Amino acid sequence: MRHLYTLAWRFLVPLALLRLIWRSRREPLYRAQLAERLGCYGRKPDATRTGHPVLWLHAVSLGETRAAQPLLDALRQQHPGMQLLLTHMTATGRQAGVALLREGDVQAWLPYDLPGAMRRFLLRFRPHLGVLMETEVWPNLAQVCAALDTPLLLVNARLSARSAARWGAWPSLARIAFGSLTAAAAQTQSDAERLRRLGIDDVCVLGNIKFDRVSNPGLRELGLQWKLQAKRPILLLASTREHQGLAEEKLLLDAMPAELLQRVLLVVVPRHPQRMDAVHALLQAHGLKVVRRSDASPRADTQVWLGDSLGEMPAYYAMAEAAFVGGSLLPLGGQNLIEACAEGCPVVIGPHTFNFTHAVEQGVAAGAVVEAGDASAVWSSLLAWLSDARSLERARCAALQFSAAHRGAAEAQAGWIGQYLPVRLA
Repeated sequence: MRHLYTLAWRFLVPLALLRLIWRSRREPLYRAQLAERLGCYGRKPDATRTGHPVLWLHAVSLGETRAAQPLLDALRQQHPGMQLLLTHMTATGRQAGVALLREGDVQAWLPYDLPGAMRRFLLRFRPHLGVLMETEVWPNLAQVCAALDTPLLLVNARLSARSAARWGAWPSLARIAFGSLTAAAAQTQSDAERLRRLGIDDVCVLGNIKFDRVSNPGLRELGLQWKLQAKRPILLLASTREHQGLAEEKLLLDAMPAELLQRVLLVVVPRHPQRMDAVHALLQAHGLKVVRRSDASPRADTQVWLGDSLGEMPAYYAMAEAAFVGGSLLPLGGQNLIEACAEGCPVVIGPHTFNFTHAVEQGVAAGAVVEAGDASAVWSSLLAWLSDARSLERARCAALQFSAAHRGAAEAQAGWIGQYLPVRLA
């Protein structure tokens, strides 16, 4: 089965490279260092020459890169001499990852999951330990690490029942991918049980490090400034996505009460930067007066403010009375609702939350999160808060308390990772 998997990758790689070039029209970073996608790194600096342990951390995209910050802070505090090799697969992840680097650290693309490319990657950088964030398990990567005696950990690990079933359909490939991992630190007991069934022998439960991301005072102040400029209540549609040609923004706009924009400013922040133009056109097609964040602050006659900036999500949450968090009206599993709660922004979320099942359950129990079955129910829940100041204030306090109550996973996972990290080399 692994040979068929590898053969499929060999056919797909040319298409994957063409797709990167296509996407680079709007996100030029996808054109950068294309050879790295095949495991060719040229003269890139080598962190292994420092004489300190080299930890390789893979954060595939923006969400995982943001989540990695408290983990890296804790690791650096516990292991001051540690050198970081940081890899990604998406442009947004790589762009955000720059802020996580320190002197002597190295950033690169992780190659596609071909045995030769993965072997070249590991022999080029020779990390003492590999750490994969959340769900990034690749069969050839895991087997090459095992062959080269490079310990490979899965941290902040989550595995939905849906994903576990997909892996279960390919048991021999799952045994290679998961059985070759050294150990895993799962977010919940349910995640741990699924990971064990797929072949990881050593699994512990250490919580979700997304609760540990510290609020940025500068971004929070920026959001509060925007709120003052708006001079009216603000509702946020955050991390909205599309699936099979259907956009969550369209579902929400079609269900939006006609009188809503007479009393609120609607802020829309799509999950993926390449969708900004399409979402802008969709908003205008609905006859709305739209201003982009990159062009101007919201004016008195602005009905919709389109958040087309990168790295300012906490500011958008800080400005809003309440937010819908996307990826959940369509079967995409939901996006990070914890980031909203950390800014005191209560959340409405759709029915598809398999990526955040436990966090949603906890948030609902705390009074910080409301589940909505469809787009109409999203607006009903948001407007219920706007119509009841006391209820909204209780939800805002509940959001802050919910996010604070579950902190500590980053320090725990850093301590667990440290068991596999060698002491300073002579």
